[in-house]
Amino acid sequence: MLAKRIIPCLDVKDGMTVKGVNFTNLRQAGDPVELGKKYSDEGADELVYLDITASYEERNTFIDLVRRVAESVSIPFTVGGGIRSVSDVDKLLGNGADKVSINSAALNRPQLIDEIARQFGNQVCVVAIDARFVDGKWICHEKGGRIATCRTLFDWAHEAQERGAGEILFTSMNHDGVKNGYACDALSRLHDRLQIPVIASGGCGCAYHIAEAFVQGKADAALAASVFHFGEISIPALKQYLSLQGIPVRLEPAWHK
Repeated sequence: MLAKRIIPCLDVKDGMTVKGVNFTNLRQAGDPVELGKKYSDEGADELVYLDITASYEERNTFIDLVRRVAESVSIPFTVGGGIRSVSDVDKLLGNGADKVSINSAALNRPQLIDEIARQFGNQVCVVAIDARFVDGKWICHEKGGRIATCRTLFDWAHEAQERGAGEILFTSMNHDGVKNGYACDALSRLHDRLQIPVIASGGCGCAYHIAEAFVQGKADAALAASVFHFGEISIPALKQYLSLQGIPVRLEPAWHK
């Protein structure tokens, strides 16, 4: 069985890491480069950096920050926010990113998934889906969760896979920042419907929640933010805990660049 991955997520706004609840009420959590290096040194498997206002503000992602992260960390990292074209992807990869995460741009122009996969390979393209459970349906949102779309989670995830996405990063907007656990039922349904890895996001409050995402939710990776940023969970202790639960994790540092 493949090792499950632990992925700290760094939401970046105005050059600082921030974290909120249900995508609102943001508070600062520290320097994104320093935090990334810390997590890399502690044994995180990957990192995700999201410029959370880039799509809403209609600007490109933070190239300088990507370059500084690449110089500081030794594990793969994904960058998202404001990516609208193959040219944007080329710049990010050229400055050290390993993967890109696309969300709003893919919802508005799904062909972008095909273009990225064709030019750079499926493994580079992570399709992030922010969805809120409303009236019995998981509704996909764009622009950092600000705008509801007509698309639903399971159909959109399947289309993204068929177009060439290498992974799905699913964030439950209902669970985000609440710390009551991940949306395990939805994660399990995604796993059963897809052939590509699913990353769980939104709801982590303790190590048990991550174990639950792997066992009940069948997720391939678990992404968390505030529990790492504010010292509520340490990555070495988390991995020891998961290993004792019989969940396969890398106890040694992950693959280095």
